[in-house]
Amino acid sequence: MMPRYVEPLFRPPSEARSLIFQITLGCSQNSCTFCGMYKGKSFHVRQAPEIIAEIAGIPEIYRPRIDRVFLADGDALVYPFEGLVEILDALADAFPQLARVACYASPASLTTKSPEQLALLREKKLRILYFGLESGDDETLSKINKGYTSDEMAQQALKARAAGMKLSVTAILGLAGRQRSLAHARSSAEWVNRVNPEYFSLLTLFKRHNDGFVRSLEQCTRRELMLEAREMLTHLQPRFTILRSNHVSNFLNLAGSYPKDRERLIRDVDTAIERGGLYPGFLDQVPEYEEEYY
Repeated sequence: MMPRYVEPLFRPPSEARSLIFQITLGCSQNSCTFCGMYKGKSFHVRQAPEIIAEIAGIPEIYRPRIDRVFLADGDALVYPFEGLVEILDALADAFPQLARVACYASPASLTTKSPEQLALLREKKLRILYFGLESGDDETLSKINKGYTSDEMAQQALKARAAGMKLSVTAILGLAGRQRSLAHARSSAEWVNRVNPEYFSLLTLFKRHNDGFVRSLEQCTRRELMLEAREMLTHLQPRFTILRSNHVSNFLNLAGSYPKDRERLIRDVDTAIERGGLYPGFLDQVPEYEEEYY
């Protein structure tokens, strides 16, 4: 039985080459006011035998080519521990070149796994967790109904780090609106400095089944979004973190490593602001990117 996806199906940009198995449907939280990813789905945990049958259904000819697997949907780490171990064992048996397994993880799902369980999952090749911080600013987190404070999220993220998991953390430019833009930037940078994830990615707030939340904000212009990014880049001081802003929502792409590329990244933003100023009105407009299909 080959995988049969229940759409919409999302995965991080860096999982473009990964084989995907949907072990859960939807998101276990699905109450964040800014997020429209799974608003049309009811959360559901699929049974392990069904997933294992899908793994067994991958034709033998393709199996040696598969070195990465992504477990969907939005919060797959919430999957019951014993069943998740069965699935990881089945993946290792089926794909001899498997190097790593990845999934999304929320602070809520991290609370369901002990440090010892996380360490065992890592041994079984669940090596990287994609973690939506959104903001390190508690006032912003309250407004988006994240359900956790920045400190509570840091504690859960550090638990995963201590178990040897890699973390890819995302924050969202524009999420706090104009009034708290710079506070959101500084607090998010401070959170990253504390946790030191291997990867830190920036998205930009856009419309997707979240019109009510977007209307509640005084939205940032392009200039303000770039100044927010600059504030974040200036306050970032992690020991070693790869930074990216290559999501489709971003109008300014950034790529580098901290601390090596700190000054160059800040200059990249300054250059973008300078060049944007050559086009009258461009910097004073609010970006209009949105997604309608889902």
